[in-house]
Amino acid sequence: MKARREKVNKPPAPFEVAPYPKVRRAMELTTRSAQKTRMIHGLTEVDVTLARQFIRDYKARTGESLSFTAFIINCLARAVEENKGVHACRRGQNQLVLFDDVDVAVTVEREMDGQKQPIVYILRAANKKSFLEIHREIREAQVNPVEQFWEGFSFFSKLPLVVFRGIWPFFWWQIRNNPGFQKKFGGTVGITAVGMFGKGAGWGIPVAYHTQVTLGGIATRPAVADGQIAIREFLCLTLSFDHDIVDGAPAARFSARFKELIESGYGLIP
Repeated sequence: MKARREKVNKPPAPFEVAPYPKVRRAMELTTRSAQKTRMIHGLTEVDVTLARQFIRDYKARTGESLSFTAFIINCLARAVEENKGVHACRRGQNQLVLFDDVDVAVTVEREMDGQKQPIVYILRAANKKSFLEIHREIREAQVNPVEQFWEGFSFFSKLPLVVFRGIWPFFWWQIRNNPGFQKKFGGTVGITAVGMFGKGAGWGIPVAYHTQVTLGGIATRPAVADGQIAIREFLCLTLSFDHDIVDGAPAARFSARFKELIESGYGLIP
């Protein structure tokens, strides 16, 4: 005799519904466009022991937490200033524009529509600012109203997404062919930090369309320093370049100088 099965109606698993932010929906378009850029990526490690120790000592003395990202931006701006080819912008088919100012696009997380969203803040002429000036500017961007630092915020926030989708191809064409337009809305280089790795080593591969630095995890391990074995801190860095503009040799020279500036604590140590 077959056992009788009783149908049990289980209640659905608990869940909640959250809105898909307008910013994220718009980023779908920008991401798809950026994926068409022929990017090359380099993964490296940089000894940040000196810089991290300085930041810890400064906090112990003053109580103020200095921005590690601001330190990296300071080094990045100087390295780009010395290797301008890595932030060149296309003008049409036959010309490149190399700006004197290094405008760094940095991602700042802000509250929008009840959710935390990544907003791009552009540090203008970062190569002409000190580490502390960059640090304070980032801190202000983290707390000031979004419309004060996001160029085009009022326009974008009121623009229906269907209209944005319609005009995006023209907007993207301007970014790729009009250096002034790219500089205004996207900066000349970018930097982002990925927090998904937590403690320990880890790299991130960005979706980018111009020179981009991605800060990964920080690993602690023994290494040789000044002829002695010591515990050192290593930052995982991903350096990305548009291969249509930047070749391997210029990218390597820039990367070597960038690493040198970071490891020497550029802008921190008097």
